[in-house]
Amino acid sequence: MERGYDGLCTRFTRAALLFMVLLLTLLALSIAISVAAPGVALQAKAESPRVDARASLLMEAETGRILQEDNAHEKLAPASVTKIMTMLLIYEALDQERIKWDDTVTISAYAASMGGSQIFLEADQKQNVRDLTKAIVIASANDAAVAMAEFIAGSEDAFVTQMNKKAAELGMTNTTFKNACGLDADGHLTTAYDIALMTRELILKYPDVIEYATTRLDSVTHSTKRGDEEFGLTNTNRLLTRYQGITGMKTGSTGLAKYCISATAKKEGMHLIAVILAAPDPTIRFDNAVKLLDYGYANYALIAKEESGTPMGEVAISKGKLESVPVVIKEQTNVLAPKGKHIVVDGEVQISEEGLTAPVQAGTPAGIVIYTHEGEEVGRSELIVAEDIAKAELGDVLNRMFARWLFVEVAKE
Repeated sequence: MERGYDGLCTRFTRAALLFMVLLLTLLALSIAISVAAPGVALQAKAESPRVDARASLLMEAETGRILQEDNAHEKLAPASVTKIMTMLLIYEALDQERIKWDDTVTISAYAASMGGSQIFLEADQKQNVRDLTKAIVIASANDAAVAMAEFIAGSEDAFVTQMNKKAAELGMTNTTFKNACGLDADGHLTTAYDIALMTRELILKYPDVIEYATTRLDSVTHSTKRGDEEFGLTNTNRLLTRYQGITGMKTGSTGLAKYCISATAKKEGMHLIAVILAAPDPTIRFDNAVKLLDYGYANYALIAKEESGTPMGEVAISKGKLESVPVVIKEQTNVLAPKGKHIVVDGEVQISEEGLTAPVQAGTPAGIVIYTHEGEEVGRSELIVAEDIAKAELGDVLNRMFARWLFVEVAKE
């Protein structure tokens, strides 16, 4: 009887222990799940916005990195977004002093005949470069664009040749321009990616264009046989009153191209370019651009790396007064990375293994720093020599040899 009782107790004890182990295991598992779930959610990558357009692209201007794209290399009609290239060549001609703001332009009958968006220039009318440029940037005037094309290159055809040459220089491999204003023409095609490239070139190289691109209302003076008349200019970019930090840049619409925009904005030290091609209506065009810009600012940030002049090591110098010289960062680099609390950007210093041969001037390239985020390259900084190093003379060589001999003798002792 006692044995049976003891056996029953033993079996009960084992069952209780087994139940307790099972209960503790389930409890631990539930805790693990509750801890792990938020971690998974935090690590999830933000979903790219849905864009209702034939093609789109979001680019960070300083680094040129693409943050989002959809059919970005499909050749499409760009409408007046074409004028970004026209603007680029105008500002280039001004920068090179081939033309001046106050130069007088005589309007040709051909330029005056342009339809679509225009300021109604008349044949033989006199207009200055400043007012024609304002009309192009602010009001997307086709007649002004052709007038400036003729003034700069002699004819629109010659100007279009310059447009295509510049496109090739910028790597716009899927672009062919047929005119200076963007009216539909057979073979006049580009891509969202190529538009971002020329927009980037314009805002980085000629940021003064932003002054006109962000002007909502202005006017020009028409000087004709009838006398002087004021003509109002209204900016075609509705984002000027809708999006904080907007800096431009160009809208466009035709029957073939539908509704397009290359929108630029600068916030938090970051300049973004949002390109929309062939949206079904003008409101969706602007809505799409806002979606892309919001996505970029919500999910990415520029991280400043070492300042210009920061020492990063030494490079060997042969036949010089010194055997090595410090190398420093040439220019500070900002790298683009996803936003987060613990973003780590690694830097790998690569200094020329072959070294340099004297004489060496300060500023001579001596290597690079490659920045990576999670194994992907996100930027580079060039390394340069920090000071001049003259070629060694006989006395320098003898002193160096004596110093090495003395070191060896001391080491022997």
